Amino acid sequence: MGFQGSEATTIKIIILHILLCLLTFYTIYYMIGSICCGVFRLHSFDVRLPFDFKTEPSYSNPNYLANVISMEITFWSSGLFFAVMLKQWVWDYALTVTSIHLLLTWAVMGEFPLVWQWWLALASGLFLMICNGELITYFAYSDSNSPSMGSFF
Repeated sequence: MGFQGSEATTIKIIILHILLCLLTFYTIYYMIGSICCGVFRLHSFDVRLPFDFKTEPSYSNPNYLANVISMEITFWSSGLFFAVMLKQWVWDYALTVTSIHLLLTWAVMGEFPLVWQWWLALASGLFLMICNGELITYFAYSDSNSPSMGSFF
């Protein structure tokens, strides 16, 4: 049995929101990454920057600093953009985008990330994204006219 009427429309909206969030996330990531590469005067811009967990974790390594700083700023600012785009359920889309990012990282780099520093940066970035986005939606859209979470479906 297939989806009918409003269920199919809801699924299409959710998929569209996920795609918009992914596009926003990676656009921000590459913009911040290119700025960090310029600030740290790196010789080249690696297009695998959002997925690179193999860079030697050291505060004296400018490639590592550019990776970590661009990751954290991207996650933080993505929470802001998700809040403006979605106006609700930011935590759900943040978890979904981060899960897809993890799968893409695994696919692009050819191995599962086992570097604890990368996991720590990813978890703290996810925490920033969720808290930032949820706080913005709470304070900006908490009026009585906005739809509640129960009316989403």
